[in-house]
Amino acid sequence: MSILTIDIKDTRVESITISEDTINANLSDSRTISVPLAWYPRLFHASVGERNNWRLTGKGEGIHWPDLDEDISVENLIAGNPSRESQNSFKKWLESRGK
Repeated sequence: MSILTIDIKDTRVESITISEDTINANLSDSRTISVPLAWYPRLFHASVGERNNWRLTGKGEGIHWPDLDEDISVENLIAGNPSRESQNSFKKWLESRGK
């Protein structure tokens, strides 16, 4: 039996685009990873301006949205891991926005 391993230590996010329903991350190894925006509730409920206010962290090891206090790592994008924020935490965040 073999075990699949993915070496991502040199893989970085170079840029992203966000549509109505997906986040598309262009990676340094020429891949583009697309994940559903719904996987990240803070981004899903954000305005277009908030979604577009992002910066790369750690030389492309992740993406940070300062207006939303949201971070996504390249590792989680590649692994297909959605947000792990608890419903309680998200509810408090959403209420703090008056929505």
